[in-house]
Amino acid sequence: MSAGRYAPSPSGDLHLGNLRTALLAWLFARSSGRGFLMRIEDLDRGRDAGAADRQLEDLAELGIDWDGPAVLQTERGDDHDAAIAELAERGLVYECSCTRRDILAAPTAPHAPPGAYPGTCRDRNEAERAAARERILPRLPALRLRVPEGAEQLAFEDRLMGRVTGVVDDLVLRRGDGAVAYNLAVVVDDASMGVDQVVRGDDLASSTPRQIVLQRLLGLPAPPAVEYAHVPLVLGPSGARLAKRDGAVTLRELQAHGIGVERVRSRLAESLGLAAPGESVCIEQILARFDPGLLPREPWVWTPDPT
Repeated sequence: MSAGRYAPSPSGDLHLGNLRTALLAWLFARSSGRGFLMRIEDLDRGRDAGAADRQLEDLAELGIDWDGPAVLQTERGDDHDAAIAELAERGLVYECSCTRRDILAAPTAPHAPPGAYPGTCRDRNEAERAAARERILPRLPALRLRVPEGAEQLAFEDRLMGRVTGVVDDLVLRRGDGAVAYNLAVVVDDASMGVDQVVRGDDLASSTPRQIVLQRLLGLPAPPAVEYAHVPLVLGPSGARLAKRDGAVTLRELQAHGIGVERVRSRLAESLGLAAPGESVCIEQILARFDPGLLPREPWVWTPDPT
């Protein structure tokens, strides 16, 4: 099945930025005749606040529907393990004992972005790896992808951002605590679910070249067979990224302040140029008016309704 998707982390209630991105993902998928799927990205157990059910309720109340039950990422561990094993069999996985502090303190390659992995553990022999394992106990080493020569930089075409070029370092596949890393899981899960359209916040655009490298190495669909659209974020009144400090920013908080779901939906549509100021629109009207080519390319600054 050809499909788009929305994949929230259950770390808390969805705020207006999350809801706007979910609405856009739904609009892109439904307007192109694709299915629309829901996946709860609950791999990071430390950030799981048990908010998945509330998130799904809020999305449904907004008018967003999806095909089939929501998929839990934690139930897909066998596929994640198989992908890492396949890469390891080809000599593309190595142990890494570096901490985040180690990486930030190490010199990086020319033109590499801050925080890019400098390859400290890449060429260690078995004795050196064993010594590193002993040194970091009880922590376990992470597993990193040995990015093949020639794949260190990659460009892709984005529906909204145009041509995006990114540096691909030796990314983590499995963390030291055993959790599968986001970049590996999202690639494996999207392919398994038939997702060929990925709509998400533009803060994740820099991760996409890494994911495309993984898609190609694993023989999974990759651009142009997979379409990406990274959408502008929502900012608070101060101009910083929308957050709880900006007051009532979730659907439930806004409802508690007397702002109903219809008004929230209409404000989101207005921010996308799909409703006139003050106009009340239903989800069907928003879909009928949707044109990806006319979407704003700048962040939307949320300002509360005057009371």
